[in-house]
Amino acid sequence: MTDLAVYACQPERSRGRLHAEPEAPAHAASFRNPHQRDRDRIVHSTAFRRLVYKTQVFLNHEGDLFRTRMTHSLEVAQLGRSIARALGLNEDLVEAVALAHDLGHTPFGHAGQDALNECMTPYGGFEHNLQSLRVVDELEERYPNFNGLNLSFETREGILKHCARRNAQAIEAHEPNGVAARFLKGTQPSLEAQLCNLADAIAYNAHDIDDGVRSGLLTMSQLQDVPLFARYHAQTLSEHPQLQGRRVLFETIRRMLSDQVYDVIRTTRDALAQHAPNSVEDVRQCQPLVQFSAAMFEESKALKSFLFRNLYRHPQVMQTTDWAREVVRELFVAYLAKPQEMPSAYAQRLDLPRAVADYLSGMTDRFATREHARLTA
Repeated sequence: MTDLAVYACQPERSRGRLHAEPEAPAHAASFRNPHQRDRDRIVHSTAFRRLVYKTQVFLNHEGDLFRTRMTHSLEVAQLGRSIARALGLNEDLVEAVALAHDLGHTPFGHAGQDALNECMTPYGGFEHNLQSLRVVDELEERYPNFNGLNLSFETREGILKHCARRNAQAIEAHEPNGVAARFLKGTQPSLEAQLCNLADAIAYNAHDIDDGVRSGLLTMSQLQDVPLFARYHAQTLSEHPQLQGRRVLFETIRRMLSDQVYDVIRTTRDALAQHAPNSVEDVRQCQPLVQFSAAMFEESKALKSFLFRNLYRHPQVMQTTDWAREVVRELFVAYLAKPQEMPSAYAQRLDLPRAVADYLSGMTDRFATREHARLTA
């Protein structure tokens, strides 16, 4: 990692971990900083391995080439590291946050998340960002002296992208001035966390176009209604008139991604020059600094709106979504009525609804499908 800017999160100044750990031997500490250790712990976690069988838009059984939560997380990490390098930010921290940000997602994508939140409404609700934090703080079981992965403050802060006020207050009660404090104080997270949020949006907009066309639910002619896509599609055909098939789509998406990345770098550099933060604490007191230009923001918003209307609300996707919601709802009811159907570590917990939510949210698409068939046979 190259020298970091003054406004970046410096590994040697990490705010530490929830549980004290023995210091690494000097020779080991020189090889891995705290955020590199976080990344490695995430990659070796059970929750991360499960992401390969968790859905983005298309369910896991619908095709081998559609994106999953794991491929999405890897793409976010790649985009994030590239932008971080250009801005002098902490690439290792960006990578750790990117790889962990979806660990708490349910099976069946947003349909599963919405259904589980409905089921959990009487019991405090369900937020996937908060669940990702629960995974790394409590639910992973790998180490002898603590639950979870015991990640650094900076990585945990980046994972908690959103948080309802009541949940932030509950976290703050157990961890004063901790990862949820900014939701109560109205301050900003680190630049690395801000970058992951934006890289997340850039990645899923681009790969949902790819998956949408691959599935046949989106057409190239439809995408001409999206200014960002149409501009680079025309540019691609002008420069490569002989190009055909999926290569045209891939080159168009590649140019879109590059333009958005360069736009973020330019705009963020301008914001940093204007506000001149000299530390992470200065960053927290500013407005969000990692951002699109006004023009790119509008084009990105138009793309997102197009995908919502034409892909996420497509009748074929909605049919699958309705089925997925029903699977999650029926599993929740079944486990709540018969907790013995869950592993004993969940069945014996005092807060049974939360135990069911933890168990359900950790399932892959195919395991949830099998469990539903078993319990409703």
